[in-house]
Amino acid sequence: MTQSAVGSLMEAGLLVALRLAGPLLGVSLAVGLAVSLVQAITQINEATLSFVPKVLAMVATMVLLGPFMLDALEAYARLLLDRIVAIGGS
Repeated sequence: MTQSAVGSLMEAGLLVALRLAGPLLGVSLAVGLAVSLVQAITQINEATLSFVPKVLAMVATMVLLGPFMLDALEAYARLLLDRIVAIGGS
């Protein structure tokens, strides 16, 4: 296996990681920012007030984007397994 092939597999792995984690982190950031703004406006300092909406938003995001995430992970796993078979077969 050449260095360019390893590099392309690493690049594909990083892109898959971004596709899986990006939506969850983005939603968590947006909800956290909105809740923090509400807390600052109302001057309510409660830790669970920021935790519960983030968890609910992340669960909703996983339910909505779960099939997309699973497809991305499955495609990368198939790519890796195909490369392993190609290396072992030669």
